[in-house]
Amino acid sequence: MTLSFAPERIETWPLAKLQPYASNPKAHDDDQVAKLAASMAEFGWTVPCLVAEDGELIAGHGRVLAATRLGLTEAPVIVLGHLSEAQRRAYRIADNKLTELGNWDQALLSGELQSLLADDFDLSLVGFSDGELDKLLTFDPETTEGDSGGKGSPPPVTIPEPPRNPASRTGDLWILGDHRLLCGDSTSHADVRRLMNGERAVLFATDPPYLVDYDGSNHPTRNKDWSESYGVTWDDSSQGAELYDNFIAAAVAEAITDDAAWYCCTAALSAR
Repeated sequence: MTLSFAPERIETWPLAKLQPYASNPKAHDDDQVAKLAASMAEFGWTVPCLVAEDGELIAGHGRVLAATRLGLTEAPVIVLGHLSEAQRRAYRIADNKLTELGNWDQALLSGELQSLLADDFDLSLVGFSDGELDKLLTFDPETTEGDSGGKGSPPPVTIPEPPRNPASRTGDLWILGDHRLLCGDSTSHADVRRLMNGERAVLFATDPPYLVDYDGSNHPTRNKDWSESYGVTWDDSSQGAELYDNFIAAAVAEAITDDAAWYCCTAALSAR
């Protein structure tokens, strides 16, 4: 048997020409699409979409959703005109299922991830959840179930030396013992969902007003403006009540329980 792949068969089509298969059994939730988009932004569009001659997608539904999120207008495609309708339907299933059949070598995978972490690479781009990364980065074959019945104590977390000029970038997630700190946007449902990692808080503590020029040093007895405009005049005029609406909506949807206690700390002069 001879199989061939011709790179010259890759074409560039407008995204609008690609039509999703109405009965596609593979679902793509917002979290996966966001991860696909981040991967494409980092590595490029490395895997073309597979389509029928009429533009119906055979493989690549998730990549098209991610491309739309990124604002792209074109996609690399390969037309599989030699497949029958039955083969196209079967291949959609096989393309997704066959990739699930392989197993990870946990030790090698852990070593690769630790090496990437040492190189300061953003591990959120490799597709694993934060909980999975936590376990993989602390993987020790001597404490696995095969060696100790699964009863061994988890190995200590290896804390890398801080960089000479430490900086946090948008998307960085810091694991601080039992606590999690994300450099992100509190009005973004995706960011809040990632931070909470499936957990829900029973206390919602806020400290408005935000976007004011208090820097921790301008005590009210010195040069701080504590007039009636405090908390009303925004440092960033593009944000106001909408900021509160958005971050509260994200917290309610992604972060707190239905019966959570709400605590609002505010300046005494603006309290009524």
